[in-house]
Amino acid sequence: MSQTHKPQAYGHDDFEIEPIEGLPAEPPKGEQILWQGRPDWWALSIEALNLKWVAGYFALLAIWRFVSVVDLMPLGQAIGSAVPFVILGAVVCGMLMLVAYVQARATMYTVTDARVVLRIGAALTVTLNVPYTQINNAMLDLRKRGTGTIALDTMGDTRLSYLVCWPHARPWHFKEAQPALRCIPEAEKVAALLSEAAEARISIPKVARPITQTAVAAE
Repeated sequence: MSQTHKPQAYGHDDFEIEPIEGLPAEPPKGEQILWQGRPDWWALSIEALNLKWVAGYFALLAIWRFVSVVDLMPLGQAIGSAVPFVILGAVVCGMLMLVAYVQARATMYTVTDARVVLRIGAALTVTLNVPYTQINNAMLDLRKRGTGTIALDTMGDTRLSYLVCWPHARPWHFKEAQPALRCIPEAEKVAALLSEAAEARISIPKVARPITQTAVAAE
């Protein structure tokens, strides 16, 4: 069982020395890895980077340009005047997809029977360690393709930065950032696995020495 009592972020570069991919150190004795996975890069580009909205924006610009000049010049020239917007939109969308792919490849989510670990960050690797005892609630946002996001509502005094977690954070929760397993395949199955593991971990009884025995020993 992990001895961590609140979410921790490790900012050092542990990517090259991971004993197990996604973990900065060997799991404590008895801790079992239940699931590991990465975001679906296509879903990440759409949900986190708003690929469809960006593509639609440039499409509207191209249409607006064509409509505004079609009465002033030949049809071929009117179409040609809209082409730069199409090209620019394709470049921007390509860059967004590249960012999503790199982010997905650099990410590793790990669910154990004691905690959730998020190794995130393409340029600067950060590992977030969230024990079940510090998770107040977990919320599943399931999508049509079976992918989904599991957001972790953490408790305690530790405040996580939204910018550090992004895009691995629940959208629009800036003040109290909630780390999230973004756009993962088979999200419903992973959510059920996480829920069962958390309930089992929290329900484990803790044995303490009776106060009466301590008092007698002191005498």
